[in-house]
Amino acid sequence: MKNKVITYTFRLPDNRVETFRLEIEGQSLELAAEKPEQLPEWSELEFSKCDHCTLDPAVEKFCPLSANIALVVQRFNHILSFDELELEVLTDERFITQKTTAQRALSSFMGLVMATSGCPFTAYFKPMARFHLPLASEEETIYRSVSMYLLAQYFHFREDGTADFDLQGLEKIYQDLLKVNLFIVKRLKAASKADSSVNAILILDMYARAMPYVIEESLEELRYLFLPYFSKG
Repeated sequence: MKNKVITYTFRLPDNRVETFRLEIEGQSLELAAEKPEQLPEWSELEFSKCDHCTLDPAVEKFCPLSANIALVVQRFNHILSFDELELEVLTDERFITQKTTAQRALSSFMGLVMATSGCPFTAYFKPMARFHLPLASEEETIYRSVSMYLLAQYFHFREDGTADFDLQGLEKIYQDLLKVNLFIVKRLKAASKADSSVNAILILDMYARAMPYVIEESLEELRYLFLPYFSKG
């Protein structure tokens, strides 16, 4: 499978333009680019390490997620959350441009980087990264993540005859993601002078916190979308 390239361009209020070209390896769905030789101390694995991290510091010196967001944090170090900017996203399929806040634009970008970073707890979101939807709303994110998980269960059932249609596994994925977000925020508070990077993660955290509630109570609100599937001819 060929690599997928997604380019984020941020047109900042001071007329600076910051462009990030993400190349995602076609088979592994992880970022293909080499990490910078010089990485900040806060990106080291043992710096505010997630308490459920499964990576071995003897093998991995740096947290893969932190290492992959280090450059964008550095370049947005003086941008505040509610600064207005113009975001452009170019993929193989489409070009999207929208005026939005720095925190929302960064949240969209960081969500993509996190999924493809090599972190074992964000790897579950690789299918969403493959079909990336920039600036997705909360409702769109919920629909996409539940659909992704159920498709994974279809493949699971085809392989060994078992499937989790109660979405208990998805709830566990989001519980683990909440922990990742917590410790990434701690790292970013040590790294960033402004608040845009921190608040970008907090937006993702808001979606993660909403998911258990959605699984328990709110998916029924989407049932009407699927009524044609229940008709008998």
